[in-house]
Amino acid sequence: MSVCIGVDAGGTKTAVVVAEGERELARAVGAPGAVRAGRALQAASRITAAVRHALTDAGLLHGDVLVVGAAGVGREPERTELREMLRAERLAGRTVVTGDLDIAFEAAFGNGSGIVLVSGTGSVAAGRSPDGVRHRTGGFGWQMGDEGSGYAIARAALLAVGRARDGRGPATSLSQDLLTPAVRDFDALVRWSSGAEPGEIASAAPTVLDAARRGDAVALEIVEAAADELVALVRAMLGKFPGKTAVPVALAGGNLEPERALRPLVLERLRKLPRTAPVEAALDPVLGALAIARRGA
Repeated sequence: MSVCIGVDAGGTKTAVVVAEGERELARAVGAPGAVRAGRALQAASRITAAVRHALTDAGLLHGDVLVVGAAGVGREPERTELREMLRAERLAGRTVVTGDLDIAFEAAFGNGSGIVLVSGTGSVAAGRSPDGVRHRTGGFGWQMGDEGSGYAIARAALLAVGRARDGRGPATSLSQDLLTPAVRDFDALVRWSSGAEPGEIASAAPTVLDAARRGDAVALEIVEAAADELVALVRAMLGKFPGKTAVPVALAGGNLEPERALRPLVLERLRKLPRTAPVEAALDPVLGALAIARRGA
């Protein structure tokens, strides 16, 4: 019976599952494996470490089929580069690299139709209409889009902290919440944010979501605005689905996990949006990668 390995390599973590047939053998979580420009080697190293961890826990040295769904491989050159690096590690007899949206959609709908709404480091909505045609709204990156993303949420929080400092905006617990042992005061926060990359900025989004859950008015306003932006991605796509049948919408990405304050706000808005049928169950994209691996076994 074939040993299949599924990987979800995102901007905040790399999730791995190893299975033999229908039996799950092990799971592991490692460092972010998203592919950044010029950093495919770093992504490959992190993915390899997480896969080896899972294989060790399963008592194995390698698998038969490895499917990696990675953020940042929307173009063929990035997919090819990552695939060749992973092949060199001999983690499995066959290695396939695809996009993180592909495995999220597989986990949600398999070969069916619907929309997957993603809020991770970036944001995007991906759909497949009943005629099999794929559609996409958003996902244009942190300069031209990514509304409702971790980057957008965290940047709005930084802006709010700056306004609060000057008295141009209301006081907020975020002024303290965003500080860390390495970023101990406002001036350090300014220096850090000025040099941080989008993924580093986005890493502060969970702090903003936690503040919103606790009732901080500024954080809640930021999160509600993010929910509006994400639902707008779905609304823009609905015209691609003919007829009057409700379109299922599944949620994916770290900011839309069940414990995050953003998820119930998005679900509430989707329920009020005509022709949508929100999928209440949490999505586990790594199982989509595993499903693809099983088909190729």
